Amino acid sequence: SMAFIDSTALNVILPSLQNDLGASGSDLFWVLNSYLLMLASIIAVAGSLGDKMGRVRIFKLGILIFTISSMLCGFSPNIDYLIIFRTIQGIGGALMIPGSLSIISAVFSKKEKGKAIGTWSSATTIVTICGPVLGGALADIGLWRYIFYINVPFGIISLLILHFKVPESA
Repeated sequence: SMAFIDSTALNVILPSLQNDLGASGSDLFWVLNSYLLMLASIIAVAGSLGDKMGRVRIFKLGILIFTISSMLCGFSPNIDYLIIFRTIQGIGGALMIPGSLSIISAVFSKKEKGKAIGTWSSATTIVTICGPVLGGALADIGLWRYIFYINVPFGIISLLILHFKVPESA
């Protein structure tokens, strides 16, 4: 869900981000697309890494990278740093996304798998729909950076749950 909320909420906060950081139109293009470019470039490799090195291990690494880079995105002093941190965030997203469904497939029984995938799909859809609303609200009150900060507690909670509750699978 963290990977999806950023994508939808970011589109709405672009004018606030542009004003605060003095970004050009081309800078905004790179804020959006540096993430997507990195994500698309390595997502297949990341899925394969999970199969070979452990799905939970790679998923946790993705969450860690995504969470740290989200915090750094929020702290970005200028547009160049934001683009760099968004690129790193794309690496974390690429490591997270394939792992989430493969872990569900490996951990849940055949009887529970459909329900688990349905829950995953529902959560992803709800977060994707709520992203623009949240982004608009935060942009209106001048807190666009919180779109990135919101990932930090979710990342930490996810890492703790993964560590204590989810068995490794490869």
